Amino acid sequence: MVWKPHVTVAAVIERDNKFLMIEERCGGKEVFNQPAGHLDPNESLVEAAIRETIEESACSFTPEAITGIYLWTHPDNGKTFLRVCFTGNCDAHDPDRKLDTGILRSVWMNRDEISVLPLRSPMVLKCIDDYLQGIRHPLSLLSNILPHG
Repeated sequence: MVWKPHVTVAAVIERDNKFLMIEERCGGKEVFNQPAGHLDPNESLVEAAIRETIEESACSFTPEAITGIYLWTHPDNGKTFLRVCFTGNCDAHDPDRKLDTGILRSVWMNRDEISVLPLRSPMVLKCIDDYLQGIRHPLSLLSNILPHG
C-alpha cells in the first residue's frame, strides 16, 4: 500500500478583526475550521479554495495570497494532511444558498474567541497566526501542469 497525504485547502478571510469560521460536525463532534476541504480531481488549488468557501459559507472568495503550506498528522487515526492556506476577500454572501452536509453555520469571530473553541485541527489557529504575522506568498508560487491534449 502506498502512503498518500490528504491534500486540502483552507481560506483565512478577515473582516473588521474577525475571521470567517465554519462550525461543522466531524466524527460525531461539533468543531470549528476555516472554510476548507479536499482538492477534487482536475481542480487547481485556487479553484478548490474558491469552491470550498462558497460550499461551506455561501461566500464568494477571491484568493490573493498564500499564508502557508502545512503538514499535520492526526494523532488518533494517523491520517496526514497537506494543507495549502489562502487569504483573500469575501466578495458576496448568498444567504439563500444551502450549505454542504455537515456544516452547521458560518460565523465571524476574533482570534481570542477562536483560540478557546474546539478546532478541527491545530492547523486552524496556525493559519490565523501566520496571517496575523503578515505572512503572504504570491499565488504565482503555485503552478498547474496540465496534460498535453
